[in-house]
Amino acid sequence: MRAICLDQNGVRFQPEHASPVPLSEEVLVDVIEAGICETDLQLAQGYMGFVGVLGHEFVGMARSGPFAGARVVGEINCNCRKCPRCLSGLGNHCAHRTVVGIHQHDGAFADQVAIPHASLHLVPDSISDDQAVLIEPLAAALQIQQQIELSPKQSVIVLGDGRLANLCAQVLSLQVKNIQVVGKHELKLSRLKRLGIKTIQLQDLVCEKEFDLVVDCTGSVTGLPLALQLVRPRGTIVMKTTVAADHNVSLAPIVIDEINMVGSRCGPFGLAIESLKAGRFDLSNLVTHRFKLEEATDAFRTAVDPSAFKVVFDVANSSAK
Repeated sequence: MRAICLDQNGVRFQPEHASPVPLSEEVLVDVIEAGICETDLQLAQGYMGFVGVLGHEFVGMARSGPFAGARVVGEINCNCRKCPRCLSGLGNHCAHRTVVGIHQHDGAFADQVAIPHASLHLVPDSISDDQAVLIEPLAAALQIQQQIELSPKQSVIVLGDGRLANLCAQVLSLQVKNIQVVGKHELKLSRLKRLGIKTIQLQDLVCEKEFDLVVDCTGSVTGLPLALQLVRPRGTIVMKTTVAADHNVSLAPIVIDEINMVGSRCGPFGLAIESLKAGRFDLSNLVTHRFKLEEATDAFRTAVDPSAFKVVFDVANSSAK
């Protein structure tokens, strides 16, 4: 099969990669569409030391199991479902887990991917492929409200203007009135302006410790230092950023200002799917560029271009441009 792999030589397309051999509880999925996210870009720079097929945001067609012949999306954490963490509801933190396209499990930048049946979710007909490929990051955005209590009176700022920042801002704006997003790219910020969400250019930001909640979606080591300049004493910082580079920041302000630090990762797929069915979020026109798997180099180059927003591989469409 075709696949995009990461090894010591970097990201490369393989025209004849071995097809996945599913384990006893896994299902083969024919990938329809898969998206490049910031984590993929960080993996390419050495994050997690991953070697294998990249890609964890996808929609595909299940080939077997109860969902055979239906469109599905898959959660990225493949857990044992037997250990104390799994049995207590912490399956995403299973000590024995593999992570699709990130840790010891080949991903979805390929014609096929093997996913545990328990990790699959049906995609309703009302949700398009372009929307479905964003279910994983939307679920990650929804995870914030699962972890902390939100109220309309809070003042919130989201750092970053990329894909995850956009989704986090949309999620938070449903519960918080005073919210703004800070970024560097007017084209990306304009997407949020059209939704009625206040935005500000980074160069115009006045750093005062006045925000109850700061969400770091920068995908950069600069995010946490900035967050510490903006969060009020006893406020909360939610970290969504994972990077290959080392953070070099004083943690003293966390102690001095008694800051609540919350790491936030994967979220509820079921809620993301129901929210899309109900039309709560606007994912229209977020996909800006499409590539074939063979065009991996161009796709990854485009994904870091400020003019791009969501870059996807049209895996099932060999004539994609």
